[in-house]
Amino acid sequence: MEKSAASTELQGPRPVLGRESVQVPDDQDFRSFRSECEAEVGWNLTYSKAGVSVWVQAMEMDRTLHKIKCRMECRDVPAETLYDVLHDIEYRKKWDSNVIETFDIARLTVNADVGYYSWRCPKPLKNRDVITLRSWLPMGTDYIIMNYSVKHPKYPPRKDLVRAVSIQTGYLIQSTGPKSCVITYLAQVDPKGSLPKWVVNKSSQFLAPKAMKKMYKACVKYPEWKQKHQPHFKPWLHPEQSPLPSLALSELSVQHADSLENIDESAVAESREERVGGAGGEGSDDDTSLT
Repeated sequence: MEKSAASTELQGPRPVLGRESVQVPDDQDFRSFRSECEAEVGWNLTYSKAGVSVWVQAMEMDRTLHKIKCRMECRDVPAETLYDVLHDIEYRKKWDSNVIETFDIARLTVNADVGYYSWRCPKPLKNRDVITLRSWLPMGTDYIIMNYSVKHPKYPPRKDLVRAVSIQTGYLIQSTGPKSCVITYLAQVDPKGSLPKWVVNKSSQFLAPKAMKKMYKACVKYPEWKQKHQPHFKPWLHPEQSPLPSLALSELSVQHADSLENIDESAVAESREERVGGAGGEGSDDDTSLT
């Protein structure tokens, strides 16, 4: 395990750091991502409670990069249900309280597409958005979904948002039984700015665990919700159902972090609303919208 983790760290995330052109991840990329999700060397445990664990990794070469790994045990949630929840963009708009806007742009292959996602950051930080190439791979009873940032000519950076860069972000879902699974979320993101220390600490100690728990609640309610909302429409399982237009890889380019503007927010203080309300009200546990 240690040898595998070390080799992954040395190579870096192949989809971005090892390639100058946009490519759909191959089997080696998925294996590399899985190894990093399972690796323990170099990760510092910062949170462990009620079946949720969070690790962070110090990026010594560039401290603006933030690498975080979350793992959650999901009882009463089959792996395939969690996989559907992460794919279902209409349902995400119901349960993901941080989302501002999200939509699919185009499909590249039967297991890869390009999409847009913008999210709320802890106040008073500026909100962020990304354009990503997302790919997925079922592996028996396990699943991987992962993405990295790309440039799309029709979706340049917006003035009201900071364009962040996903170097490599994704989920490993591992079945542990007919009605249980474990999910690992791994993210290496350049937020394009120097963030204050309270944001980094809050992400690992509060925001990440809360997001995982909210995802679990969404999974429990998903089968009932899906029965009322196009129950047979699952283009991630049935590519022929996809309404998205096709897009050639040549239309995209790799989004290098150094080509985007950096925003210095290192001196920004946490707002009183954040301190009192936890996530500025955005992370409310009220899940009545899931019905």
